[in-house]
Amino acid sequence: MDAGVSVRQAIVPDEAAGWRLDRTLATLVPTLSRERLKSLISAGSVTRGEQAVRDPAIKVKAGDSYVVSIPDPKPTHNEAQDIPLVIAFEDEHLIVVDKPAGLVVHPACGNLDGTLVNALLHHCRGSLSGIGGVERPGIVHRIDKDTSGLMVAAKTDRAHAGLAAQFAKHSIDRRYRAIVSGRPRPIDGTVDAPLGRSPANRKKMAVVPGGKRAVTHYRTIETLIGATLVECRLETGRTHQVRVHMASIGHPLLGDPFYGRPSKEQRRLLDGLGFHRQALHAAHLGFIHPVTSAALSFESRIPADMQELFSRLLLV
Repeated sequence: MDAGVSVRQAIVPDEAAGWRLDRTLATLVPTLSRERLKSLISAGSVTRGEQAVRDPAIKVKAGDSYVVSIPDPKPTHNEAQDIPLVIAFEDEHLIVVDKPAGLVVHPACGNLDGTLVNALLHHCRGSLSGIGGVERPGIVHRIDKDTSGLMVAAKTDRAHAGLAAQFAKHSIDRRYRAIVSGRPRPIDGTVDAPLGRSPANRKKMAVVPGGKRAVTHYRTIETLIGATLVECRLETGRTHQVRVHMASIGHPLLGDPFYGRPSKEQRRLLDGLGFHRQALHAAHLGFIHPVTSAALSFESRIPADMQELFSRLLLV
């Protein structure tokens, strides 16, 4: 094995015969995202026998053996920054934080610092899993910038791999509180609709034929004036899933700048409160500790801005 490179071997099981290569490897190497694997394939870092395989769409055969060569993370250029964190749990393996709305999870174009990653680097003194690469050390999953609530990050590669496997199996218990426009009918239900990039606007997600399967279970918590407080339990975890799914059934989240359609009364209320984000909060997170096997469960109350919106919409 070359210095600075780790290797994973993946043997295609019978049930994966005929799948795309990137999909197969994402299942067999759950610590790497499908997009990361596509990049590795295109770079010639995936081989079958002695030959590099550069097409992520090729169909695999049962028993095929692939080797994935993963360059070790480069020293991060991210700076540790003393940004206050609300910590729900922490040990030597992982940390659960209650992220405020407005905090970006990891550096990207337009947000090169001041992110949750910068805060974690400071708090954890650089002790974060390297699996996420240069830009995303420790990051196993994320929530949108303007969504508040609970997130788990990994301090060690062992914890990262164990958490990633649980996310891949959809066994993580994630429940969101959302204030949506109107009153869903039925009051409790399931949205099972595939998601992908919107053909009309590549910055947005949409329900599209052939997209990735996405399932959201929702239930009504409280009926409000022209709106409803709902709990959404994620069976899958796609980009903007709750926001797109609720909008797709005619009940977009209040304040959502991408998918919302507020009434004139709602717009006046939102403007008056200065509430200009999606009314979405990651209120519950449950998983099995990847090292100790303990069942962990965390709750977070909705933040003050969302509580104020809720209070103004209460039926009296």
